[in-house]
Amino acid sequence: PQKTSFHRSQTLGYKNGYAFCRLPTVGIGGERLYVNQLSQAELDELSNTRPTLTYGPAKQAPPSAFIPAHVAFDKKILKFDAYFQEDVPFSAEEHYRIRQVAIYYYLEDDSMSVIEPVVKNSGLTQGKLIRRHRVPKNDQGEHYHWKDLNRGMNITMYGRTYRIVDCDLFTQVFLESQGIELNPPEKMVFDPYTEQRRMPLRKYITPSDFDQLKQFLTYDKQVLRFYAMWDDTGSMFGENRSCIIHYFLADDTVEVREVYKQNDGRDPFPVLIRRQRLPKTFVDNKKTFPSCVLEISDQEVLEWYTAKDFAVGKSTTLLGRTFFIYDCDEFTRNFYRDKFGITDFQPVDIKEKPLEEVPQVIPPYNGFGTLEDSLQNCFSLFPKPPRKDIIKMLENEHKVLRYQVALESPNPEDRKRRFILSYFLSDDMISIYEPPVRNSGIIGGKYLQKTRVAKPGSTPDNATYYEPSDFTIGSTIEVFGHRFFITDADEYVLNYMESNAERFPAATLQSLRDHFRPRRVAETTAKSDIPALGASKQELDELITQVQEELKLHKHLNNTNIQEAFLQCDKDGSGILDKATFLSLCDSLSVPTNTTLLNKLIDLCSCGEDKINYRDFLRAFPS
Repeated sequence: PQKTSFHRSQTLGYKNGYAFCRLPTVGIGGERLYVNQLSQAELDELSNTRPTLTYGPAKQAPPSAFIPAHVAFDKKILKFDAYFQEDVPFSAEEHYRIRQVAIYYYLEDDSMSVIEPVVKNSGLTQGKLIRRHRVPKNDQGEHYHWKDLNRGMNITMYGRTYRIVDCDLFTQVFLESQGIELNPPEKMVFDPYTEQRRMPLRKYITPSDFDQLKQFLTYDKQVLRFYAMWDDTGSMFGENRSCIIHYFLADDTVEVREVYKQNDGRDPFPVLIRRQRLPKTFVDNKKTFPSCVLEISDQEVLEWYTAKDFAVGKSTTLLGRTFFIYDCDEFTRNFYRDKFGITDFQPVDIKEKPLEEVPQVIPPYNGFGTLEDSLQNCFSLFPKPPRKDIIKMLENEHKVLRYQVALESPNPEDRKRRFILSYFLSDDMISIYEPPVRNSGIIGGKYLQKTRVAKPGSTPDNATYYEPSDFTIGSTIEVFGHRFFITDADEYVLNYMESNAERFPAATLQSLRDHFRPRRVAETTAKSDIPALGASKQELDELITQVQEELKLHKHLNNTNIQEAFLQCDKDGSGILDKATFLSLCDSLSVPTNTTLLNKLIDLCSCGEDKINYRDFLRAFPS
């Protein structure tokens, strides 16, 4: 009653233009709140997010891949055994007929089909009774599902009621995995009229005495098989030939078939000895009796071949041919074990010992053709060209390393000859070309056609050929008895080796760099001086003309000696000299460098602070 202030704290606020709710800090009239300012939902959320705040958000497992039904249930079919009863109104012997069918349910598209096994001479239209489709269940448009199928139930399709009695193992496992409790299986009902018409099995009683009919009925389709080897080495071009001996227990006949192998060079004739009874011992006849046309009968034969005459590891003579039996099949072993008590059926190893391989001796190289081409003649009567590295040829096509070489010879005329050695990277071949020189007395042209050049000391068995790493400036190369030393190379050689530095030794690369360094320095200097020289070319020409007029007064100067001195002093041939060296050389040659025109000419020929291009300076001293 004493309370006079009923103000409520503000719970609605705005932040960044959005309204949000907040919990009151004080009660009505500014009273203290004794309850927790956080709601129960927020407290629960904080308790749940505690592991997240400590360990970070938990990683969610990726969603399982979606598998469509036509993939998951492809070729999965439920099979039910069923029957239906069909009335027979116009028959005095039967009033109804039982027809057994198989109901197939296709899980792929929930379709069904009914198939009746075809019975020969049944007089009924059997086979596919209901084609595969979704079978309607009722008039509401529903269709049969696999959940509607079970053992021991009736199912009606198109006015015909089927009784499901059993299913296969896959169907049983599938339905049980889906939580369907299967009814116990029922026995299949058979057609009573068909069972009545079924003929009883006849029982034959044969006399106890052995006769041919009993032998035939007892041993019909029972054949003893022996694996034998026919030794025909006694005849011309004869050899050991594999055969199979068949002994027919039904009538004691023998057949011999020859075993043919692929590419054995023989016609695949069906049999070696046709099926017949083979005589073992004949009746003694006169020697003049024509036995070749004798029709063999029981009167001419004392003993016929029987199963006792064949054994593993023994030889048998059939119609004049000797066969060695080395093995038999499992049925034959069981027959001899049960009939005769024989247990020794150890097969005989008839494999021929492999011929000793004669080592192939490669004849020595005769020098004609390349080593690879000549070697192919030792491997085949019709030699094939040696295989080439196609990948290497495609990668290095049109890539040639060219070097300038000189001939080492005691003849002075040959020492002046210069050759171009080309190394083809595509096939590692070398060719040498001599540029024609007029009035030299030597006909230039092709000196060596493309070929692989072996290093000195290599043998045909272990041939080693020249490679780009062997070509360094100043090195000597021996080509078929002629020695060449390398004096120069194309700049492409250096560029190629620098781009593939890992494939070449450092010494080869450094040799080329040392050879091309003065040339590159001169080119760099010339390029840097081109703008200045171009701007004062006319002035330089006029100044040289004035210097030449002034030097006519100094008749003691020998222009030829001056040029030779400068060229000898420039050892690297760059055309650039130090200023100190240049001035000292001019003093030694008595060149008046103290004159105004010469000082001006020296300034125009300067390349930087301490370098002078003496070639422009020598233009004032024509030889």
